[in-house]
Amino acid sequence: MSLLPVAAVLPDILSALQRAPQVLLSAPTGAGKSTWLPLQLLQQGAIEGRILLLEPRRLAARNVAQRLAELLNEKPGETVGYRMRAESCVGPNTRLEVVTEGILTRLIQHDPELSGVGLVILDEFHERSLQADLALALLLDVQQGLRDDLKLLVMSATLDNARLQALLPDAPVVVSQGRAWPVEQRFQALPAHQRFDEAVAQAAAELLRSEPGSLLLFLPGVGEILRVQEQLASRVGNDVVLCPLYGALPLSEQRKAILPPPSGQRKVVLATNIAETSLTIEGIRLVVDSAQERVARFDPRTGLTRLITQRISVASMTQRAGRAGRLEPGICLHLLGKDQAERAAAQSSPEILNSDLSGLLMELLLWGCQDPARLNWLDMPPEVNLAAARNLLKQLQALDEGRLTASGRKMAALGSDPRLAAMLASAKGDDEIATAAKLAAILEEPPRAGNSDLSTAFARQQANWQQRARQLARRLKSQAGEPDSDALAPLLASAFADRIARRRGQQGRYQLANGMGATLDADDALGRHEWLIAPLLLQGSQSPDARILLALPLDIDALIARCPHLLQQSDTVEWDDAQGTLKAFRRSQIGQLTVKVQPLAKPSEEELHLAMLNGIRDKGLRVLNWTPEAEQLRLRLHCAAKWLPEQTWPAVDDASLLDSLEQWLLPHMGGIRSLRDLNALDVTQALQTLLPWSLRQRLDSELPGHYTVPTGSRIAIRYHEDNPPVLAVRIQEMFGEATTPTIAQGRVALVLELLSPAQRPLQITRDLAAFWAGSWRDVQKEMKGRYPKHVWPDDPANTAPTRRTKKYS
Repeated sequence: MSLLPVAAVLPDILSALQRAPQVLLSAPTGAGKSTWLPLQLLQQGAIEGRILLLEPRRLAARNVAQRLAELLNEKPGETVGYRMRAESCVGPNTRLEVVTEGILTRLIQHDPELSGVGLVILDEFHERSLQADLALALLLDVQQGLRDDLKLLVMSATLDNARLQALLPDAPVVVSQGRAWPVEQRFQALPAHQRFDEAVAQAAAELLRSEPGSLLLFLPGVGEILRVQEQLASRVGNDVVLCPLYGALPLSEQRKAILPPPSGQRKVVLATNIAETSLTIEGIRLVVDSAQERVARFDPRTGLTRLITQRISVASMTQRAGRAGRLEPGICLHLLGKDQAERAAAQSSPEILNSDLSGLLMELLLWGCQDPARLNWLDMPPEVNLAAARNLLKQLQALDEGRLTASGRKMAALGSDPRLAAMLASAKGDDEIATAAKLAAILEEPPRAGNSDLSTAFARQQANWQQRARQLARRLKSQAGEPDSDALAPLLASAFADRIARRRGQQGRYQLANGMGATLDADDALGRHEWLIAPLLLQGSQSPDARILLALPLDIDALIARCPHLLQQSDTVEWDDAQGTLKAFRRSQIGQLTVKVQPLAKPSEEELHLAMLNGIRDKGLRVLNWTPEAEQLRLRLHCAAKWLPEQTWPAVDDASLLDSLEQWLLPHMGGIRSLRDLNALDVTQALQTLLPWSLRQRLDSELPGHYTVPTGSRIAIRYHEDNPPVLAVRIQEMFGEATTPTIAQGRVALVLELLSPAQRPLQITRDLAAFWAGSWRDVQKEMKGRYPKHVWPDDPANTAPTRRTKKYS
């Protein structure tokens, strides 16, 4: 083991750890950084206290711990142990703990000083998992504020060193060149006309026929693994063992894929990108890389995650190719053209940029950090995803005014996904806790295929679910409860009320309480139920509807009886134009789903008015009788806010008026019980309610409804939302007016629409003096011939105005 490549840089690592709080190690696959180096750091005595080694995947964590223990001729749980969700193997003498997922975060939250820990190693950091980014941010905070003696080692085969060095400018960088055998990298694009699974199986079978050794085949997901395995079975001989490898496989099947094949045989391991990590798979000489991976993309608008298949990065190609050169010279066949490989992204996109951040936000709030920008991140969590996280935590009653509520602190302490934590925290009594714990275990690791009925899964006695449920129950200080299927719906509703669903006509189609659509497969037996609650949804890649993966049939009346708070009641109006009446209804809803509608037989005037206001909000202000006078008053108020901003004028846009109906409309609704009555309501008088007496006087004086022209006629001013106000007046009535009239303390000139005796426009002007002195001559000439009985003076600015013809003057 001392001949491992990383052994050559061990002195550099020890020296760097002595002089710096953070150290970066770049070492290629197979260098021994995961399965040898941690023991050396332990045995050299350079670290005071325990060592925590963070692995991003459970499968890798268990196998790394197993390998490290074997090197000491021990079993896991002695000097070397591991902790992960639902499984822990540590003892009183454990000095090196391999931890995964949120376990490190839990340890930091429980003991911010990490008492007794001298070094934390973040392995395979190139994967940039959400938990690894969070762990790094929290550990840097711990170093700065609590433990300046705590050491941090960040290592990977393909570190994004430029980014890390920008964040940690003083961290020494140690590089191990490695001693991997040469790997011949080949590139072969898949035929466009052939199905993916057939083409991949064919390429792998051809490589097996032409080359000795076992083969590792990288595929994007479990579905592809199963389909390619089926295709390969008919293309390889009896000397080849096909071994799938993915996280949800039973441990025995995972071990089969990792250990050497039986004597005289070779194996094909069909794996997801789980095999890129520090996981050692024995005997691999050949790699076939589909060059694809499946990644999750969170949509903050819907609150759902969708899975997309995409081309891997150059860093991932390097990792995958490296698996072929661990034991001897190898071959890696990348199933894409070389030009496509050269155009691939350098690094994979960090999980933190594309994930649901509700769990991360809850951890930060528990840490006492209300503003994520206070911590040091390689990539700042996106604000749009943080906003979606805040909304969800408020919905779960975990957040109030930016801080965790008492319930939120209880949820955060559980260390589960926020929705599952809300469900666990809501459970009362041992039986409910046992039910919630089993539900959480199932939803953390849902069945991969088959029945989508959650009650069927709940009835199963599956070992991993039972083990995890016992662990969660212990966290809630309960052990003796029995799961109760009658409590399933209320518990799920405490966390997934927005995912209560009602069938909407077409087969398999449902509407969720949050307004989204969701679908079941057309032949799914769950589709016969009108009501479901669907805690497990996947955003569709083609359809806007979500796909229901796991759901529970609901007796909606029984659920409401147990959880009456789910129901919101609103009184609404149905407008019957034919009869001229208003019909009032009380609508009971869960979110946007209507559960029941009841007519209000003889509502009181107060109830009817409340229903009318709801009806107006539903249909809009157009249902009121907007006379020209009312429209003009509204426009005057709108203009006053622009032209006289020193005064506080009431907002009269649609949204503001609808929000304030109780203030300005309701006081004028006395005696109104029908649509006909409502149409007779004086909207002008109602709008004036928004104005105190002083503002009403100011409006009338500065933005009057009428202007008195030189003849004494009061002529209406036409106000507009975006254009200057207009005064349409016969031209003779403006004789004697030398300049353009103004309003709003002289700030706004009226547009004069000067009319002929026949009330047709002759001139539109905002400068009356210029008109009299200029183009009036042309108008005068034309009008004298057309209207000889009217006055057409040479000097209109100094001529007495008139409403009459010469005959009567």
